[in-house]
Amino acid sequence: MIEHIKHGGTLFSIIIRASFEQDGINFFTPENFSQQLAYMKRPKNYAIPPHFHNPIPREVVYTEEVLFIKSGKVRVDFYDDQHKYLRSKILNRGDVILLAHGGHGLKMIEQSEIIEVKQGPYLQDKDKTRFEGIGADEVDFD
Repeated sequence: MIEHIKHGGTLFSIIIRASFEQDGINFFTPENFSQQLAYMKRPKNYAIPPHFHNPIPREVVYTEEVLFIKSGKVRVDFYDDQHKYLRSKILNRGDVILLAHGGHGLKMIEQSEIIEVKQGPYLQDKDKTRFEGIGADEVDFD
């Protein structure tokens, strides 16, 4: 199952649930996203020819990140660009999420292991603007 989190016509996030399965290759992101996300299911003995990626200058303005939930349960809270809370989603073991626009916060519902992939280099405090999130009584799973 694929879920798209949108607000005001902008794609904020894509969630790929652990149960998703489809033959072939499926790209979930628009071509203009600086982080591309795809799923592949190939039969036994299928081969991807050896290759390398050509050096092509690219400009990355916003960091887009992909989180792989290795174990546990995580609540993701979504915010618009003015820090206004929008909604929340629960991610479980095996789920994958691309965070592309807006703000987000994470709350571990259970002990969790997460693998994060994003563009670099990481610039510490220059990379993020932190703000006050919602309280437990404000969570909305729409």
